[in-house]
Amino acid sequence: MSFPAMSSSVPVGALVGWMLLLTVKHIIADFVLQSSWMAIGKDQKTGWALPLLAHCLVHLAVAMTLILLVAPKFWFVAVIDFVIHITVDRAKGFCASTFNVTQEHKHPWFWTLIGVDQALHHLTGFGLAIFMAANG
Repeated sequence: MSFPAMSSSVPVGALVGWMLLLTVKHIIADFVLQSSWMAIGKDQKTGWALPLLAHCLVHLAVAMTLILLVAPKFWFVAVIDFVIHITVDRAKGFCASTFNVTQEHKHPWFWTLIGVDQALHHLTGFGLAIFMAANG
């Protein structure tokens, strides 16, 4: 199977740079700075709003800081990332709490749900990186 050739006006170096920056942002905000209170709380049936907001505000702060250091004209991309991140994480939390898709319940779809969540976050980063690389 071969894919058709596609031309691109997106500079590859800029795309790779933005992907690396957004991946580092994701690792810092989703793993290094996410507390247990955020990670567990945002997936609860009730009381999820504050932990989810706190977690996504961490993403906003880290993204805004890194973007302002590299290319301040793209500050609004951090806001777009925040909106998408809070939406994806709420959808994951809704599925987890509604269908008991948790590690403690040993639900067979637990890791699939985590994987889909992470894939959506990385696809978001890819889309935002394309936008910034193409408009840099």
